[in-house]
Amino acid sequence: MAAVKRKLIEVALPLEAINRESAREKSIRHGHPSTLHLWWARRPLAACRAVLFASLVNDPSSLPEEFPTEELQEKERQRLFRIIEDLVKWENSNNEEVLDRARKEILKSTDGNPPPVLDPFCGGGSIPLEAQRLGLEAHGSDLNPVAVLITKALIEIPPKFADLPPVNPEAKKKLTHSAKWKGAQGLADDVRYYGKWMRDQAEKRIGHLYPKVKLEDGREATVIAWLWARTVKCPNPACGIDAPLIRSFALSAKPGREASVRAVAQGHELRYEVVATVPSREGTVRRSGAECLACGTSIPLEYIRSQGKAKRIRVRMIGIVAEGESGREYLPPSADQETTAESIVAPSFPTTFLPDEALGFRVQGYGIEQHRELFSARQLLAINTLSDLLVETRQRIVDDVISLGEATSDREKESQNYADAVLTYLAFAVDKVAEGSTTLCTWSPLPTKLHVVSTFGRQVLPMIWDFAEANIFANSSGNFERMTSLVSEVIAASPLRVTPGQVEQRDAASLTPSRLSLISTDPPYYDNIAYAELSDFFYVWLRRGLSSIYPSLFSTLLTPKTQELIASPFRFDGSRVAAKNFFEDGLEQAFRSAAAIASVEYPVSIYYSFKQSEDDDQGAVSSTGWETMLSALIRAGFAINGTWPVRAERAGGFRNKDRNSLASTIVLICRQRNPSARIATRREFINALKDELPAALVALQHGNIAPVDLAQVAIGPGMAVFSRYAKVIEADGEPMRVRSALQLINQALDEVLSEQESEYDADTQWAVAWFDQFGTSEAAFGDAETL
Repeated sequence: MAAVKRKLIEVALPLEAINRESAREKSIRHGHPSTLHLWWARRPLAACRAVLFASLVNDPSSLPEEFPTEELQEKERQRLFRIIEDLVKWENSNNEEVLDRARKEILKSTDGNPPPVLDPFCGGGSIPLEAQRLGLEAHGSDLNPVAVLITKALIEIPPKFADLPPVNPEAKKKLTHSAKWKGAQGLADDVRYYGKWMRDQAEKRIGHLYPKVKLEDGREATVIAWLWARTVKCPNPACGIDAPLIRSFALSAKPGREASVRAVAQGHELRYEVVATVPSREGTVRRSGAECLACGTSIPLEYIRSQGKAKRIRVRMIGIVAEGESGREYLPPSADQETTAESIVAPSFPTTFLPDEALGFRVQGYGIEQHRELFSARQLLAINTLSDLLVETRQRIVDDVISLGEATSDREKESQNYADAVLTYLAFAVDKVAEGSTTLCTWSPLPTKLHVVSTFGRQVLPMIWDFAEANIFANSSGNFERMTSLVSEVIAASPLRVTPGQVEQRDAASLTPSRLSLISTDPPYYDNIAYAELSDFFYVWLRRGLSSIYPSLFSTLLTPKTQELIASPFRFDGSRVAAKNFFEDGLEQAFRSAAAIASVEYPVSIYYSFKQSEDDDQGAVSSTGWETMLSALIRAGFAINGTWPVRAERAGGFRNKDRNSLASTIVLICRQRNPSARIATRREFINALKDELPAALVALQHGNIAPVDLAQVAIGPGMAVFSRYAKVIEADGEPMRVRSALQLINQALDEVLSEQESEYDADTQWAVAWFDQFGTSEAAFGDAETL
């Protein structure tokens, strides 16, 4: 049997280019899959594309007959690097010349028969999508039905309707039979058209509930957002007003256009004005509670919670943002606007309940118990109206398809299949409106924003005190037409030349593909994200609109949770130990399942993001999630041969300030451990580290690894030593824990670096590393902390 060839990803990567393009994706909106539908912790496309390519392409060192010297090997490696550097650029996503070069290299390294790619935790679909883009057979699975549907929309639906023209009447009037539609552009055009029809129908039915406002000069203007504050009765008996709970009074911090809300006491009530200045005071809410604006009485947080649970928290309009001829106009609330809002009777749907407790959920402590209580009456009515219109839209699409040709049973079936596809994307647009239309949305006064910020700025549901209600018919954030436009742009940007993909709802611990596959996946992150509970927010609306199209996906009232792999103590009566054991055992079983179907010809790649730090009982800094991931992999029979940090997110950014946020994404490169691997002693392990780590570190440094990434990359060769043994035995006869191995690897790394820079003190070593990475430029504090 021929020896397995080492792949490029097991030796070297152009990490700087991959990280640069991965970070750049954060600012790309139009056409990027992240704008199709929200999914939490979605992996950058650039990284997925590079990892898949490098996992399939041979490293030159595995081809000594072609590249007999190190110089020739390095020259060939640099050629492959240049392909990756072009491949990861966003603008080359559908560049067939660039993609063809990559596909040819893959075919050359796989003898013309590349393996199918499987992602058993497909989530937002990035890995299967990029596999498909590279010409590979793409498979995905996930337990979560929302994740399955997102991935279906990315890799299953577009190929079914590739190169077909749109069916809508508007397109038929404009186009000749000779017009060419590439990829899913025709499908995208229909989503845009029927989305516009839905929007117009919704406005006819409920547009009167979105009245315009009068400006000071008498002109009318469309409202962009109504601004509301929650209120509680002041506990001071001598006061007793409805005290507003306001995070910030700022409306606009734009230079020359500053605006803020000002509250004026008027008897036993407050009247709200808008003034053209920055706020004269901070908000009324603090961590410990609030302050009554009228009498200054402190309002404890426990009092606010008790009022919420008793359903006594109310809301009060405090301002209006409108579309002016020269920009935003800020107005005080008016009686007619308040009356309109108060007159709306909220529909009864949805009737589903939020979890009693879940990771990242805070709203239940304030009396918000059902999904419907996350919305105002007008918001609920709008989303229900759009959901109801999906049924009418489907029939309209069916009729338009049938009108294109002779009415036959086959034509009827084709029309229904196509209508189901368009409806899937329109349901996503409804979901996007729902995300931007809750009482957890906020108004951003920042000069570059000045819009409504949607619900999930982070993967949590925190309590929001003053919220912004977007107008879904306005020309601003949160409007339905913009949502359908964003969705249609993603469809239009689908890969042009693909093989059909397949996605199914399945537990990762029970994989049964018929062929050995290349496994690349992004498992859950220990206790960081409550995927199922969060996705229920979208599931209830998708189920309402799409359950007849995808009955098996929407067979349950809410998303499945019992088998979901997260370390949530709330599911184990508050026991962190039980949650950890459940997660580690489940992850090990998933990895064993993956090992059974992974082709031995190719390394398995696993993405893992972990928190910046956790303190253990002894006060040492560690990461339980990281240790758990490595332990599960090793127990499942894998050896870890490499670790590559993908830094698409900055640990020191403003959004992560004062938070124990995800610091990096590490791509673990694994092979199945030799079944005859021997047992080693602690001393043998340490000696092997001292022998092998210096040369590995020099090779990494020669590969232009940034100093800020070096410690994380060095875990790879260190864990390669540890995980190649069946087990490492401590002096007391017990197997060494992964945490202990990581500590020894870090010690060995420190020794190597100290030898390299022994003439420098620690501060100087840091300064040298900083200069190597950034020169004299400013950079994020998170990078400084990591160094």
